[in-house]
Amino acid sequence: MRTATTVEGSSDPTAVDFVVEAEHLGLEECWVAEAWGSDAPSVLGFLAARTERIRLGSGVIQVGTRTPVAVAQAALTLDALSGGRFALGLGSSGPGVVEGLHGVPFARPATRMRETIDVVRQAFAGDRIAYSGRTVTIPLPGGEGRPMRLSMPANPDLPIYVASLSPRMLELTGEVADGWLGTSFVPEGAAAYFEHLDAGLARAGRTRADLTVCQGAEVAFADDETELAAMVAARRRGLAFSLGGMGTASTNFYHDAYARQGWSEIAVAARERWQAGDRDGAAALVPDEMVLATTLLGTEEMVRERLRVWRDVGVDTVRLYPAGDSLDERLTTLGRAIDLVPPAREQLSVS
Repeated sequence: MRTATTVEGSSDPTAVDFVVEAEHLGLEECWVAEAWGSDAPSVLGFLAARTERIRLGSGVIQVGTRTPVAVAQAALTLDALSGGRFALGLGSSGPGVVEGLHGVPFARPATRMRETIDVVRQAFAGDRIAYSGRTVTIPLPGGEGRPMRLSMPANPDLPIYVASLSPRMLELTGEVADGWLGTSFVPEGAAAYFEHLDAGLARAGRTRADLTVCQGAEVAFADDETELAAMVAARRRGLAFSLGGMGTASTNFYHDAYARQGWSEIAVAARERWQAGDRDGAAALVPDEMVLATTLLGTEEMVRERLRVWRDVGVDTVRLYPAGDSLDERLTTLGRAIDLVPPAREQLSVS
């Protein structure tokens, strides 16, 4: 498997130093998040100047918060600045951010994603940009504008990844994307994701080999069962937040994803407690088994074995979120994890 991580500029003042040092450790990819903090392209441009080898990706630019052509301009610019090391990651976000922060309707997120990718690929190909869809129309009808092409060099091979959780968006990912940026992943329940990805792949006449699967999880190492128990307990609240606090009261893609992977009863109960204001009660409902299933926590042998499970179920790239209270501790954890990552599936017969 390839190794990656995700950073977010505004919430981590050490993010740039972390990525620079992670590159020295051999990390292969870094994805930059956006959420409701710092924008991804600005951080990526700075990282392009501070790194030499590591692949950089937007993880993710939120569709609907920029025009499709603005997204394409940013992607082509970042790819040029990084010397061809950029991958465009797109996500639909949710109504809480898109409508509440940006004032843009969240309606038809899958349609907007498809139409945005269509326009972005026109721009990447160096074509004159003209599109008439349900969410995107270029040029603006009735005005003086005419189809234009960007003055930047074309790059039709620039990869596009989609971050998706819902069945419809997963099918779209399989149909049109080069890669899938996944989260809330339980390898034992991975069929809940892959059946929809595979349906989209089949619709486009493609196979799983045509889609890079990139999944992430927190990684931390425990020396004994007591230390591991403390790690698991500390992680429960974050998982309860995903089940009950992400998104809005009626739209929580993370909750739904865990429910489809076999944790429905716990997901529903934790959401009810969380939305009632009982945060501790919601966290208490999250069992040890769920925490361990969705993370990479444990002894080195436990983490090594879980990474093999991830690889064997179909993950091509693992995004590692290393635990630690300082930059040095996070880098130490990351280095240990990188050493445990197994080779890709296609390399097994050669090794």
